[in-house]
Amino acid sequence: MVTKIKTEALNVYYANAQAVKDLNIEVQEKEILGIIGPANSGKTSFLKTLNRLNELLPHSHTTGKVLLDAADIFKNIEVQQLRKRVGIVFALPLPLPMNIFDNITYGPRMHGIKNKKELEQIVEESLIAAALWEEVKDRLQTMAHKLSGGQQQRLCIARTLAVKPEVILYDEPCSGLDPISTAKVEEAMQKLKKDYTQILVTNNIKQSARVADRTAFFLMGELIEIGDTKQIFTTPKNKKTEDYLTGRFG
Repeated sequence: MVTKIKTEALNVYYANAQAVKDLNIEVQEKEILGIIGPANSGKTSFLKTLNRLNELLPHSHTTGKVLLDAADIFKNIEVQQLRKRVGIVFALPLPLPMNIFDNITYGPRMHGIKNKKELEQIVEESLIAAALWEEVKDRLQTMAHKLSGGQQQRLCIARTLAVKPEVILYDEPCSGLDPISTAKVEEAMQKLKKDYTQILVTNNIKQSARVADRTAFFLMGELIEIGDTKQIFTTPKNKKTEDYLTGRFG
């Protein structure tokens, strides 16, 4: 296995509050890593550190290292280039106030792609990869807000894919979706695995059980346990992991 992302003694702070504590974790290339844990476990703070989105929050600072392909993301990768390589899909679908086609081409155009045929190819490839093409291919000029919630979320995945990232981060991507829409988003994740490294933060432990290759359990900003998903859910090594998975807290 090839390590895509590695943290070394990573700490994340907001003013005097510490959200992530001395985190050492490795994410393998083209795996889906699920991250579970109760509220205020540092899951989202970790996720947003990976493309430096937490720097947009006041009084936020980090110590330690985050390596992407062995390069320090704080010292050796320019932040806009980092965010192109590491995309994020948020809990609530946030389509831009424009049609489907323009939503997906917004990023590529910002990066200088103007050729119409190239943009059309990007739209088709991105929608196919996000398992949305068959549903919208005949209405690409439809305003994005007219799509269902599940379709909007897959559109946001397609928009992320359009700039050709290497890593996709998901922050509770199905929290507002019905079971059928959730299944379609999970199907898209599985299809993307052959080309992308994916990290899924979810409060739905069953979702991690369904789609993640490995699962990490966070608690109070600390990594308690990480391992093969089946092992974590059937024979966790740490009592805290077992207590969380069996509903004793969380």
